[in-house]
Amino acid sequence: MAAHPGTSGTTAVRLEVDPSTRVGTLVLDRPPLNALDLAAWRDLEAAVTDAAGRDDVRALLVRGGPRAFAAGADVSEFADWDVAGAAAAAATIHGALDALAAVPMVTIAVVAGYALGGGCELALACDLRFAADNAKIGQPEVLLGVLPGGGGTQRLPRLVGVGRAKDLVLTGRMVDMVEAPAIGLVDRVLPADEVLAAATAQAVTFAAGPASLALAKRAIDDGADLPLGEALALEQRLFADAFATDDRAIGVRSFLADGPGVARFSGR
Repeated sequence: MAAHPGTSGTTAVRLEVDPSTRVGTLVLDRPPLNALDLAAWRDLEAAVTDAAGRDDVRALLVRGGPRAFAAGADVSEFADWDVAGAAAAAATIHGALDALAAVPMVTIAVVAGYALGGGCELALACDLRFAADNAKIGQPEVLLGVLPGGGGTQRLPRLVGVGRAKDLVLTGRMVDMVEAPAIGLVDRVLPADEVLAAATAQAVTFAAGPASLALAKRAIDDGADLPLGEALALEQRLFADAFATDDRAIGVRSFLADGPGVARFSGR
């Protein structure tokens, strides 16, 4: 896998690209537990922007290390923030996570160890979450006298429901990998030594998929915040847009000739 580094040799987030599969991986690398300071969030946004602009990246993994996906924010920075500083910090964090959520490809968080606070919010900004059986996920900000500031109060209830989100945010408790899939917080749980390979295999499948994957993602994400009538109208427009892609012709021709599931898409 070829590394594509950021602008600094000490960047906390690097983009690695496998050109043979067109899968990119955002690797969090801020030892010992990937606590995310503001510089790391800026690195993340830069790496996301880089991945989104590359022709050789069509699916994206986000991973940390075996002990921690990301153990949360770098709390040492909190002591220096007043109200204005906290507002500016939240804008930086939201900028990175909104950029990740909006990339026109499927994203998978590969969660091992701790994913707390900003780490949980990072996983929530991905489309899917594959977790190791040793993972612990939570939003413990209330235990510091604050609240989630990177989308946790908004993306979490959209994923698990308002009641469960209130339970997790208001108590600050951690969720293990028995409870997490039961409430829809993660999509798959695997042994710790298998989770990256499984997520990578799934990402390879998405990278080889049709251009309509990006349209389907947009229909779901943008439609979720619209009244039903407007959301259905959005779906109609994007369905029609799929017929302008090369992959629609490839997929229909392959289906009629050879049956389902064997088309080789171009991504266009």
